[in-house]
Amino acid sequence: MATRDWIQIGLYVLVLLLAAKPLGVYMARVLDGERTIMARVLGWLERLIFKAGGVDPNESMGWKRYGANVLGFSVASTLLVFGLQRLQGVLPLNPSGLVAVSADSSLNTASSFVTNTNWQGYAGESTMSYLTQMLGLTVQNFASAAVGIGVLAALIRGLRSNGASGIGNFWADITRSTLYILLPLSIVFSLFFVSQGVVQTFDSSEKVQLTHSMTGADGEIVNEQIIARGPAASQVAIKQLGTNGGGFFNVNSAHPLESPTPASNFLQCLGILLIPAALCTTFGVMVGQRKQGWALLAAMLVLFLTFLIPTVIQEQQGNPTFASLSLTGSANWEGKEARFGIGNSALWATATTAASNGSVNSMHDSFTPLGGLFPMALMQLGEVVFGGVGSGLYGMLVFAIITVFIAGLMVGRTPEYLGKKIDVFEMKMASLVILIPCVVTLLCTAIALVWPSADAGVSQGAKGMANAGAHGFSELLYNYSSMANNNGSAFAGFSANVLFHNILGAVAMWLSRFWIIIPVLAIAGSLARKKVIPSGQGTLPTHTPLFVILLCSVVLIVGALTFIPALGLGPIVEHLQISR
Repeated sequence: MATRDWIQIGLYVLVLLLAAKPLGVYMARVLDGERTIMARVLGWLERLIFKAGGVDPNESMGWKRYGANVLGFSVASTLLVFGLQRLQGVLPLNPSGLVAVSADSSLNTASSFVTNTNWQGYAGESTMSYLTQMLGLTVQNFASAAVGIGVLAALIRGLRSNGASGIGNFWADITRSTLYILLPLSIVFSLFFVSQGVVQTFDSSEKVQLTHSMTGADGEIVNEQIIARGPAASQVAIKQLGTNGGGFFNVNSAHPLESPTPASNFLQCLGILLIPAALCTTFGVMVGQRKQGWALLAAMLVLFLTFLIPTVIQEQQGNPTFASLSLTGSANWEGKEARFGIGNSALWATATTAASNGSVNSMHDSFTPLGGLFPMALMQLGEVVFGGVGSGLYGMLVFAIITVFIAGLMVGRTPEYLGKKIDVFEMKMASLVILIPCVVTLLCTAIALVWPSADAGVSQGAKGMANAGAHGFSELLYNYSSMANNNGSAFAGFSANVLFHNILGAVAMWLSRFWIIIPVLAIAGSLARKKVIPSGQGTLPTHTPLFVILLCSVVLIVGALTFIPALGLGPIVEHLQISR
């Protein structure tokens, strides 16, 4: 069993790396406005969009204008998704007659999907109409991912520019990212998923007769089951490719109509990291130094494997209590995707938290304490280990800037990255990018712990905690780590759909998305105005194994210094308790 798991993981990493280069080169051409094969097919639509919107794609914006467009677009998107949920009861494509979503849940969900978090405090099949799922949530899966790619492209242009004032055109970036990258990949993935049995229909739920009668919770005899259906395959494709993660069904990719086969499971898991990994190649191509991109990809892969391997080992070993009782087969199967095995469940959990994806095919709340710690810690690193589409790489580039600054201090030299001097302004903005998710995570967790419970029936005082003690704290810490890092996965014993968490979570998701994007764009604008300085003897090479080690060390040190005390109150002490 364990050998098979390692073979599957090795195959996954191999396919990911093989796909990263060609896709990355293609995306570089798209973001540089070059003509590609997809431009021949959809170029007319691009030109029509630009004409209708009055957009000149060749006009380059300064960082403040670029940022204002990001915020304006996101606010409008939030209002659209909020309105669709509140009005869905009177809108079409609602065969189940679902009523309007509550105001606080609508706000939380709108903030979630616009920020690429896709945190879900609701059951999709029993809460959202087909129109809301498609026009609201699926559209935002494309839009929020395109925004991340656009901000990354702006930062890359800032790094490679030589005294320019602009960092690109926001509307051109998101249009081309959607038309030429996200849409074609999503169509291919959707067709494959449909071939595997992922449902894609406008028909309403289906009632089927049970082969054996069952006794319901109220004691009545149940002879039939209602099977939810809908246009799921199209949403599943972009939820993975766009590192969104919001499931059409409540149990996400553990649902047999959302991930029916081993092939669909593998491709969905591959889709989580596909674009983030390929964007490293895109970065190298766009700055004219491909080794720079491979160095960042190597750092991400090293960190990914550092967390993946112990997660798999912990779940294969299972609960120490079972081992002490000399029980055979003591691996932790609780909450796992039994169709695909422990290795696939652990791989998915690591990939979805390394990226800001958040989709699940197993119950993270049922992982062993240390098995759940590693996915939680991956989010707390800022989701820069591959990370979200665009957002992961621009976060890692900020860490690279901090790394060269630290290295410069060690040798007494002004730090440089790709020929650009890193000054006080860049370091102030980089500090904001690194610290804001940390502050939001810990502050929101603390507020939730001390806030008096006003919701009847919610256990453990702090709203939503289904367990007492260390595991209850782990639930709370995990879920605000998820929201504050725009991930969206959860320790699902946590009851999130209450007024308190809906409001606080919405604020946390917005702060963690846009209070990072604006400093990143400010760094891009500042670097764009600087002249490129030729490398000298004292310049630190940023494409070597030494730099990869330094970069990984900085990421881990920042995460450890910030979160080890909190982790010690949750999963670490829980592990010690069950190991006694």
